[in-house]
Amino acid sequence: MTETTETHTETYEVIVIGGGAAGLSAALVLGRARRRTLVVDAGEPRNAPAAHMQGYLSRDGMPPADFLAVGREEIARYGVELVRDRAVDVTRGEGFAVALASGRHVHARRLVVATGLKDELPDVPGVAERFGRDVLHCPYCHGWEVRDQAFGVLATTPMSVHQALMVSQWSKDVTLFLHEVADDELSDDDLRRLAAAGVKVVPGEVAGLVVEDDRLTGVRLADGATHAREVLFVAPRAVPQTDLLQRLGAELQETPMGAYPVVDPTGLTSVPGVWAVGNAMGFSEQVINAAAGGYRAGAFINGELLFADLDAAP
Repeated sequence: MTETTETHTETYEVIVIGGGAAGLSAALVLGRARRRTLVVDAGEPRNAPAAHMQGYLSRDGMPPADFLAVGREEIARYGVELVRDRAVDVTRGEGFAVALASGRHVHARRLVVATGLKDELPDVPGVAERFGRDVLHCPYCHGWEVRDQAFGVLATTPMSVHQALMVSQWSKDVTLFLHEVADDELSDDDLRRLAAAGVKVVPGEVAGLVVEDDRLTGVRLADGATHAREVLFVAPRAVPQTDLLQRLGAELQETPMGAYPVVDPTGLTSVPGVWAVGNAMGFSEQVINAAAGGYRAGAFINGELLFADLDAAP
């Protein structure tokens, strides 16, 4: 793998901004297609707090850091350059000019934005410190590993009812702590489904977590009551990293999970020559989906460049 922070201007066929599963997958396809490709990696993967990733066929249980390390090694075999840096600005003209935090300026014919999203956790003491351990957010990512334990679900919106119902697939001992949700915000259907799933509903604000011997043992309410729990599911607020796309004028669409770029099935945004992949284009892209999206975008970009050159030939 080539890593550099030198200050100079170079031209690539494709620049991939983001070195997670989506970005590395796109770069792998492009490198194998003999495209001169640069990956700009700020080194802030969304799943960094998790000890393992699950649900990725043949990579189930692999630590995320190991997965990315293997990906970097693979793209290097095909001459893809990776720079540890951050893209701070991008402009469109004859291609795309990207300014990096190091002061380096690079240029490309096509751009892949794989900047992902950030999770803003509920402001409850102890939640951030234990996130990815026994404070979790995704049952598909972690449900099997904590199955049959005593679950709590921290309700920050009425949508937390959905989370509580989902995690009941992995445990029959689930308590929904309403926290920031009033009793009357739950519909009759919500109450019926929670009862059918055996989910206990506890009103009142959560003041903090009870931790003993470096493990979660309970949830403490503002009134002082404590409920024994071994796992707490939370719903972070997703913050899409769309600054660069907005600078380019990409069309965004509001979703229940934030504003994401409008893309076609290949990830192409409303800006010609710019693709968004992974969590940069949607909240629910798991690692395996992100890698698939990156592959799809990379293959399409290669074909588009090929035919653009053929059509421009005399």
